[in-house]
Amino acid sequence: MAKKMTNRQLAALETRRKLLEAAKKLVREKGLVNTSIEEITNACGVSNGTFYTYFNRKEDVVFALSQEMYQGIYEEAQTHDGPFMERLAFYMTNFSGHIERDGLKLCQEWVRNTVDPDLVETPYNKDKLLVDIDSMKGMIKKGMERGELKKDTPADTLANALIDVIYGEMLCWDMSGGAYSFEERTKEFCSLFLPAMMQPYISDSNY
Repeated sequence: MAKKMTNRQLAALETRRKLLEAAKKLVREKGLVNTSIEEITNACGVSNGTFYTYFNRKEDVVFALSQEMYQGIYEEAQTHDGPFMERLAFYMTNFSGHIERDGLKLCQEWVRNTVDPDLVETPYNKDKLLVDIDSMKGMIKKGMERGELKKDTPADTLANALIDVIYGEMLCWDMSGGAYSFEERTKEFCSLFLPAMMQPYISDSNY
């Protein structure tokens, strides 16, 4: 049985949530470089010291936003009502769509602060690429468990290839300055290329 949270714990969670929401809004508008910790705390009505109770530096806010978002997307995709290919496309397009809706500047800041793992202090974000590959692998293995994919489906290879696609699209979208829709580009891939990529591994019983 789960332990009930105390009022103090609930208040701490609420303060952290407010800091994250304020930071997200400011970074979307100005970028992380032009956003100060003081601006974030002022937007929440708390002191600068309170910020350091939850985060070590500004970049950690971007990382925390990223972690919460992707876990929710993965869980939603795994429980999505539909066949394997529909679930996979749902996961990939929601992955891209959430990034796009959070804004170009936030995505660019995340890329800038994670592209060199040696400079990342938070363990989750140091291994973010591996986390996303494992999530994609989880999608594929669930399809194998349900008999939708063949037992010899190369889950590792496919997971790496599909994350390469999403990350490549994300980088191109960043470099274009958001000149097109990241989500629509992913939908296009899922419609035109994903079926042919996965077709050799679809179980005969799913034809």
